[in-house]
Amino acid sequence: MRFITLVIALLFVPISMSAQNDLMIMDSLQGIVQKFYTKKNLGDYEGALKDLNRAAKLASALNDDRIYIDLYNLNTILNLEFNKNISPELSLRLAKANFIDAETYPEGNAKTTILEAYVQARKNNDEDALEKMKQADRILDQIDKELLDANTALTVNYYKALIYKELNDYPRSKIYFSKVMQNDHGYEDEYLRAKAYLNMADIFLDEDNLASAQYQLKNALLVASDNEYPKILKDAHILTYKLLEEQGEYREALYHLKQVDSIIALYFNPDVLKSQEEASHENDMEMYIQTIDQMSQSVKDQAQMANRSKLTSVLSSALLIIISLLTISLYRNNQIKVKTNELLIKKNQELQLAKEEAEKAMKTKSQFLSTVSHELRTPLYAVTGLPHLLLEEDPKESQKPHLKSLKFSGEYLLDFINDILQINKIDANKVAVEHHKFDLRKTLEDVANSLEQTAKENQNQIKLDISKEIPEKLLGDPLKLSQIFLNLVGNALKFTNDGTVTIQARPVKKTDTTQTIHFEVIDEGIGISKEMQESIFDSFSQGSVQINRKYGGTGLGLTIVKSLLGLFNSDIKLESELGKGSRFFFEILFDIPEAVAEPEIKEDTSAPPPESVIDEFLANLHILVVEDNKINQVITKKMLDKKGMSCDIANDGYEAIDMTQKNTYDLILMDIHMPGISGLAATEKIRTFNTQIPIVALTAITLDENTDDFYEAGCTDIITKPFKPETFYGTIAKVISNSKARV
Repeated sequence: MRFITLVIALLFVPISMSAQNDLMIMDSLQGIVQKFYTKKNLGDYEGALKDLNRAAKLASALNDDRIYIDLYNLNTILNLEFNKNISPELSLRLAKANFIDAETYPEGNAKTTILEAYVQARKNNDEDALEKMKQADRILDQIDKELLDANTALTVNYYKALIYKELNDYPRSKIYFSKVMQNDHGYEDEYLRAKAYLNMADIFLDEDNLASAQYQLKNALLVASDNEYPKILKDAHILTYKLLEEQGEYREALYHLKQVDSIIALYFNPDVLKSQEEASHENDMEMYIQTIDQMSQSVKDQAQMANRSKLTSVLSSALLIIISLLTISLYRNNQIKVKTNELLIKKNQELQLAKEEAEKAMKTKSQFLSTVSHELRTPLYAVTGLPHLLLEEDPKESQKPHLKSLKFSGEYLLDFINDILQINKIDANKVAVEHHKFDLRKTLEDVANSLEQTAKENQNQIKLDISKEIPEKLLGDPLKLSQIFLNLVGNALKFTNDGTVTIQARPVKKTDTTQTIHFEVIDEGIGISKEMQESIFDSFSQGSVQINRKYGGTGLGLTIVKSLLGLFNSDIKLESELGKGSRFFFEILFDIPEAVAEPEIKEDTSAPPPESVIDEFLANLHILVVEDNKINQVITKKMLDKKGMSCDIANDGYEAIDMTQKNTYDLILMDIHMPGISGLAATEKIRTFNTQIPIVALTAITLDENTDDFYEAGCTDIITKPFKPETFYGTIAKVISNSKARV
């Protein structure tokens, strides 16, 4: 747009009332054009069209052909953006009727020519498109490069990039899109930049360069989201969905598909499309009417100057022919609009079908893994329990290595199953972030203490570096935060020998009600190669087969960390170099207790008594074991006997109810999945006549089960099968301790 140039030229004219009016009109035109760009970029087709028509009427008072060229170029851009009049020859033809020669106003004519080239490219007229593009270059060559308007240069480069993309000349297309990203435009810097990112991503997808496509899509989504460009957002989410689906990231792909549905419902629903069509139709009709009026007036003027009867007859015939042609053109435009709507409806149906298929696949996967993990837990109860009992019964020295290997293998398999179940719970949206007051320093100290023995195995040290500026109390989920650091620090210790693993916490942003904290876990281990850093957070990824064989592990720890951080609306980042260690870092936003009204929280009684006094709580207890599996009965009874506890066995829920009514027990270990009556139903029945006895659920919990259901039924606590002995004894001691405290 050359409005500013026109204003400067007017300054050299003697100031008069006419010149002042022209200046006012120019200022108004600039404001209208700026509004036009804003509405176009926000997807408001009707609003942009109205502003364009207002500008055209206002420009008529100036009688300057250069302004008409700019306005007709804007009209063409609007049509191309919204697929209205995809081949706007009529608009270009009308514009040329008022054009001045290219030497007088080369910039406006260069824009018109490059737009014509893009129209030809979209119609697959490759040779015509290339010729028009060369013509635009020849026009621009007449202009001194230092005087060339930045808007013109950027517009020409942008449509050159689109033309080369239409011609499948991707290398040249990427060159010109890169220029668009680096230059400024007076009215739509960010919009053209976002469009360039989106088109670059599309090109990289065609070239199967998924990493580069993902990077460009992230930039497109960021710019489009910050500036609320709905059309770019929709197209970017669609491309992201396709990319993630190809990578097998179904959960994240589904998120982007839902975003597409939301954007379509808000900006591109049938009512909006209908209103756009009506506005386009009204604009076309108004243009046709104006053209006919101009031709009619021309007929009248010429008829007065020539032979009225003969000239009027000829012009009337010509007018009828023009009207007929305009009617045919209008009909064809309406047909194109109908086909476009049908195509849009078809694409929406395809996206909906793809969305349903993705959801079905995710559900089937979760149900399968949940079932498998649950079925494995029952035999694992014996696999992990029997080696522990045999090791305590003074086996032969030759038998100990075998028993220890069996115990290690069972615990390894148990950790593996727990990891799978944890990931599937997160994927199935069955894990929510809690909101409790907690001490961050104590949480991190507990993590360090729990991993102290692991650190000693490789002669490592765990160092805590927590800023004193962090508030003493925060509101958040300390359990899930502990899970994140247990995985990160445990992973760092495994790959570090005779070194230090550092946990850092620093405050970065603070408001009256929130505190953002930057966390880092730094090790001095073997490091991670640049190639493997891209996939290190994927499931079952451990860098290489050699690393897996040497260090072991399931390859799920970092996947769980990434998934848990997603619940905190955070993302983990990694910096690493082979042989020099790794640095994992992320940020989490916490609420500040003093500034947020938190719900009443009961005193935390989740910690078991110290290990040194656990045996005192367990001695001489009389326990009812409710278990239908004979092997599990034997293992549980022997584990209780080892700590001086006696027990009775109930084979099902009905026996448990009857025995509880007839006998006195210190605690009930209740299996949940039993034939006849379930453990939860038996617990509810017992609570009708005994509300004081502690009942601990002993169950192989599945993905579909919610621990809240256990507590609502009357369970005091839960032990997940299979379990480690220390967990078993610690939970019983904790429950007995809390029960005595209440008494």
